[in-house]
Formats: sequence, C-alpha cells, structure tokens
Amino acid sequence: MKVTVTGAGGQIGYALLFRIASGAMFGPGTSVDLRLVEIPAGMKSAEGTALELVDCAFGTLNSVEVTDDPTQGFDGTNVALLVGARPRGPGMERADLLTANGAIFAPQGAAINAAAADDVRVLVVGNPANTNALIASAHAPDVPAQRFTAMTRLDHNRALARLALTLEVPVKALSNVIIWGNHSSTQVPDITHGLLTSSDGTTRHLSDVLQEKLGGSTAVGSWLTESFIPGVAKRGAEIITVRGSSSAASAAAAAVDHVHDWVVGTQDAWTSAGVVSDGSYNVPQGLISSFPVRGQHGNLEIVQGLSVDPEVRARIDRSVQELIEEREMVTALGLLTRKR
Repeated sequence: MKVTVTGAGGQIGYALLFRIASGAMFGPGTSVDLRLVEIPAGMKSAEGTALELVDCAFGTLNSVEVTDDPTQGFDGTNVALLVGARPRGPGMERADLLTANGAIFAPQGAAINAAAADDVRVLVVGNPANTNALIASAHAPDVPAQRFTAMTRLDHNRALARLALTLEVPVKALSNVIIWGNHSSTQVPDITHGLLTSSDGTTRHLSDVLQEKLGGSTAVGSWLTESFIPGVAKRGAEIITVRGSSSAASAAAAAVDHVHDWVVGTQDAWTSAGVVSDGSYNVPQGLISSFPVRGQHGNLEIVQGLSVDPEVRARIDRSVQELIEEREMVTALGLLTRKR
C-alpha cells in the first residue's frame, strides 16, 4: 500500500506515521510505502521523522519518501491522510478559516485527481474536517466522491471511552454507538441503539444499563445532556487546557482505526465516519456528514433503517444546518467551483 500523509512533520503526523509503519493500519501481512508531505518550513521535521522511521526497522515498512511537492507526494497513492490544516487563530472568523483551508485542500484535491491511484481512499483529519473534505473532493472530479471522508472516529472513540468509564466495563463490551453530523461542537453522540455485551455473551441495551447505574430515566437524561454529550464534543478543548496542546496520539489512533475499518472491513459491526450523504436520514445529498457506517467490500456503507429519537433528530438537524452553512460559505468563496 502506498500511503501519503500531509502535515507529516506535525504532532499528529509524528504519532500517526509510526503506527502505519508498524502494520497497525493494514495488518502484519501488508507492507507500506510512506510518502511524507510537508510545506517547505516543515521539511526538516519530516526528514527527521523519516530517519526515525528507518531506524525502527519495521518489517512492514518498505520505503519512506519526504517531499514538499503534493503531486509527487500523491503519485500512485492508495491511501491519503490529509492531516495538515490551518488552525483557527485569535480573532479569526469562520470565513477566514475556511478561506485559509481552501488554499490548502483545493490544491491537494487537484493533486490527488492528477496523480493518485485509481483506488485511492482519502481521509481528512485537518479541521474543519467535513468541509475540508468537501473542498478537496470538489477539486478531484475524476475521483468518486465517496472516496473522500472526514474523521469523526475520534469522537466515536471518545464516546465509547466515556461510556466504559461510567459503566465500569471494557470498551470492547460496547457497540452500536453513533456520532451524527459535523465534527464540531454541534456533533451528536447517540447511544439510543447502543448495546452492552457481558462476558457471558448476554446483550442489553445501553439505556437500560445506564438507568440501573444512574438511578432511572430522568437521571440518564440529565447525564446525557449535561455530561456525556458536551463531554464528548468538548474533549479536545479539555485536552488542550490540560496538556497545553491539541490531541495528537488519540487523533492518530482514530485515523488508523478509520482507515483499517474502511480497507479491512467491520463485518456486521458499525462505527462512525464522515461520508458523502446519499440523502439517508434526511441529510441533504452531497454533504459530508457523520453517519453510522460499516466497512464492507472496501467501502464505507451507511447503516440504513435505524429509528431516530426525536431529541436526537433535533440535534442532527442543528448539526446538519451548520454543515449547510459551511457549504454555502465555501461556495460563496469560490472554493467549490469545480463541484461535480
């Protein structure tokens, strides 16, 4: 597999590259050729990381190449992880942020269109991830739109971890948790279909288990709205406050999980990912929104036919409205001029 990582000299890139090289993304039977793409100012950092990657002597690492030329970096790539992005600075309006990231992701989309392999899969990690993925896709008209995805797996993992801590159970005992909508503070963590499987194989609905743990449905409702949902949505800000910098290792782990499930598959299990809407669950067609998905036959397929709780529906509508507003903004800025 040829794998390209942009922003390779940054913190997430540093945490991510060693996981990919070690075989965590595709398994021990698949070797990887790594392409590290950076802007000129970040080349030294990326080159140093490349030296360390070589020194690890990973059995699954076939080669490492460092470049500041996107077309060269995406040449023949099978998996592209677009990590490098412009963060929001002090006093920066959302339009300014989208303009700055458009200058990054539009050329990267064009380079992927020009040089990547026919089976390329693209994961956008850099925020605002959903709309950055939309911009990149618009500039790669020859690549199927479904090959562009945005990462909400970190939110999904955070939701599982928070539930596991609350219920005092292993994360692996939990399933069918969902993140809907935008990777932002409006995201919608949803446990209404969640299951807990005990060590004896017994499966119960998470809502029932939480009621027993917290003392009834009213207590569960308060916990969801006051602790769980904002705790998941604002976990990144909490980490910045405590650590002094943004999530890196957990974001890298989520990126590995996302691509692994996309390429290797999830069988009947599902996870969450930002994918192109086909109109499912009343999300406008063409938006890149988070849904429950299964990895099957090399695709991320939206899980169909789920009932949606009215309160969850209202939250989804708010998050989707934010995505619509972002799309309108980047359209007005001329960043979707090559839209399919």
